[in-house]
Amino acid sequence: MSDIIQLLPDHVANQIAAGEVVQRPASVVKELLENAIDAKASSIKLIVKEAGKTLIQIIDDGVGMSVTDARMSFERHATSKIRKAEDLFDLTTKGFRGEALASIAAIAHVELKTARAEDEVGTEIKIEGGKVIAQEACVTPQGTSISVKNLFYNIPARRNFLKSNSVELRHIIDEFHRVAMVHPDIKFEMYHNNTEVFSLPGSNQRQRIVRIFGGKTNEKLVPIQEETDLVTITGFVGKPQFAKRTRGEQFFFVNDRFIKSAYLNHAVNSAFEGLLKEKTHPSYFIYLQVDPKSIDINIHPTKTEIKFDDEHSLYAMLRSTIKHSLGQFNVAPVLDFDRDASMDTPYEYKDKAIKNPVIEVDRSFNPFKEEGSFSSVQHTSSSEPVTKSSSFSKNTEKSSFPVFKKEKTADWENLYVGLENVEAAESSGEEEKVSSIQYESTAVTGSLFENDTVTSQDTNATYQLRRKYIVTTIKSGMIIIHQHRAHQRILYEELLKDITMANAVSQQLLFPLQLSFSIQEVETLQTIKEQLENTGFVFGEIKKEEVEIKGIPTAVTESEVSVLLEQLIGDLENEVPDSGFSQTDVLARSMAKSIAVRTGVNLEEEQLQHIVNSLFACTEPSVTPDNKATFITLTLDEIDKKF
Repeated sequence: MSDIIQLLPDHVANQIAAGEVVQRPASVVKELLENAIDAKASSIKLIVKEAGKTLIQIIDDGVGMSVTDARMSFERHATSKIRKAEDLFDLTTKGFRGEALASIAAIAHVELKTARAEDEVGTEIKIEGGKVIAQEACVTPQGTSISVKNLFYNIPARRNFLKSNSVELRHIIDEFHRVAMVHPDIKFEMYHNNTEVFSLPGSNQRQRIVRIFGGKTNEKLVPIQEETDLVTITGFVGKPQFAKRTRGEQFFFVNDRFIKSAYLNHAVNSAFEGLLKEKTHPSYFIYLQVDPKSIDINIHPTKTEIKFDDEHSLYAMLRSTIKHSLGQFNVAPVLDFDRDASMDTPYEYKDKAIKNPVIEVDRSFNPFKEEGSFSSVQHTSSSEPVTKSSSFSKNTEKSSFPVFKKEKTADWENLYVGLENVEAAESSGEEEKVSSIQYESTAVTGSLFENDTVTSQDTNATYQLRRKYIVTTIKSGMIIIHQHRAHQRILYEELLKDITMANAVSQQLLFPLQLSFSIQEVETLQTIKEQLENTGFVFGEIKKEEVEIKGIPTAVTESEVSVLLEQLIGDLENEVPDSGFSQTDVLARSMAKSIAVRTGVNLEEEQLQHIVNSLFACTEPSVTPDNKATFITLTLDEIDKKF
């Protein structure tokens, strides 16, 4: 039998490596931006066309490369960052594997122009599918300009798996944010289809975050800072009242590298325990500086996962730091024995003279004096009719026992009226008088239920159980309906019809709403503006970071608009719709989920009946848009088996 194991050709190996490094255009943007930062650039420009499918270009003013370095940079495992294996545990740069440019060049048309400060002319290299087509001298300013065109041109299957331009652009912007936020001193610019998307001058961390996510973000941030031997923690967390239903504004950076960590995210959430509304998530921008030897970043191809030596200590420090900052800035309750803000002198009393308090006492007040608190029993007139109270007085007339008369008696004490006289009568041997005493008590019916007979009208009655379920009867037994899920299905089909037919009714607002969003969120709303108008929204002026709403659907209240749109934007980003139909479906699902009546809401009988009738008028009443059951049935046979 002949040998079957053989070495792969370089172009095949590069394409396989590209599958790990380059998953979409955003992966190329991340690698090239990190290379520009490692080159000590002070200004970086990103140019994108057709969401990176046609062109991705990075221009920086870094140190540049020599002729040999420019040619070697496209070889596999060629890097200037490490020399030996031990260097992997002492990394201070972004890239280090030496696979990025080789992988990108294997699946695209790449053009590189670079020059150093001491070079008279620069170097230009053109590569297609991993093969060098041309290498020659060129005139170019100091730094590096690299263009990646026709991504995945030689792997049609991978190109077909790319999402729509809007989705791919969102991923590119995400990567741009992650790099720009951690390097506020560098000037960043981004252009898409010859339109400026971001222009971020050099600034500090807070200003960079505000420029990216909008001017309204500044008032939402609470700074955090802590320095220990293990870690230095800096950054910002969002105030609890501005928590969102999506996780979009959550960023961890370790040694200037963006990471994802469910463990550290849990530490942040635990610090906000008791301060957040249900199903909301805090915003945070946290920068951690640790010893490079205490982490391992070489465990994931995209380097977004890091292994820490001492995760438990880091968890405790992060949690306590955030709690301290929330208390220090009066966001959360704090116990501080050194100072109590409530004891501070008010501003208007600062310069006023101190006066001794004056106490006024009612010296004629006698707590033991109460008129009519102790009196003898009054005889009732013979002309008065015999009532419960008069009968009671007649029986006590001969016994001459004193009775305490209470001016104010609670209703429940009426149950015990006359019990004192029973004891008096028994002690004096006058048992025959007891029979004449009348007691006040609640009436006892002979039936456990008020109506123990079921009339013909009760057979179709509808009830609400625990403000969560709707119970109604059918011929074969009974149906238990989940009120939130059922209403969700009803609204979903109504919204789909409104969007398709464009016949929704809108209620005009007396005072238009001014809602603030980030630049990226406003762009997302622009893509679905027409569908939202078909559901009943009326938009006014839409600015770069602000949206004016003049009308809303009849099923939506004014206070729900902001939350609904935030939830909608988050769902659209997470669902990554590719076509107009799926985008409409996501829109209808998200709005139905937000508007539907919640668990715990008390419904009138007419509302219950309306939900039941509307549910079974739907085309698919048995499940929600998310394929969850809306109701269950219990037949008489199943009920009989329970007994």
